[in-house]
Amino acid sequence: MKFGVVVFPGSNCDQDCFHTLKDILKQKVDYIWHKDPSISGYDCIILPGGFSYGDYLRTGAIARFSPVMKSIIREAKRGRRVLGICNGFQILLEAGLLPGAMLRNRNLKFICKYVHIRVENNNTPYTKLFSQGDVLKIPIAHGEGCYYADEDTIKKLEKRGQIIFRYSDIKGEATPSANPNGSLGNIAGICNEDGNVLGMMPHPERSSEGVLGSEDGKRIFESIIKEGLWV
Repeated sequence: MKFGVVVFPGSNCDQDCFHTLKDILKQKVDYIWHKDPSISGYDCIILPGGFSYGDYLRTGAIARFSPVMKSIIREAKRGRRVLGICNGFQILLEAGLLPGAMLRNRNLKFICKYVHIRVENNNTPYTKLFSQGDVLKIPIAHGEGCYYADEDTIKKLEKRGQIIFRYSDIKGEATPSANPNGSLGNIAGICNEDGNVLGMMPHPERSSEGVLGSEDGKRIFESIIKEGLWV
């Protein structure tokens, strides 16, 4: 497979994603500068974490208008796989590729630590190698990770199986105390209706090597690879 990692001004997890894909998983991967209008030739596009455009206005609000996003929006609607991690998730929300919005963390502080998330739906290109209910140890690092949507949207996400990950304790219980940022329904990651666009706040690229304390995130990338080429 061939991956493209988009680089916005202020991205700081692009190299982490690149390293995971190239050096650990031995995949073809390129950086895609945010001013590049073309994403042809890639099976999966990754919008990495960071602080695109310094998070001015709102997280992801300016990056949404970068030239590359026009192509990403068009190709995502055609079925190309797009994974947004942390700031990348925020950009997908601003671009309208995923429903809802991000608010400041419940405690109004930046949080950087390992958390546990539970797999809610293993029937997506990103979760094929998991079982429903699996608990992953993956780090978060964000100040605006509190997922919010109106009641009808939450009901639709639940009904259609679009909630992919929930914050949980190590036993898989999605309790209030296991929710690090106040996200509605302990939501840590969602996908679009077709399942080809995934946004998640936790960082799988930061948990893809044993030396980092967990390899659970690597299986998300391995699931994409196992799913095969985008046609």
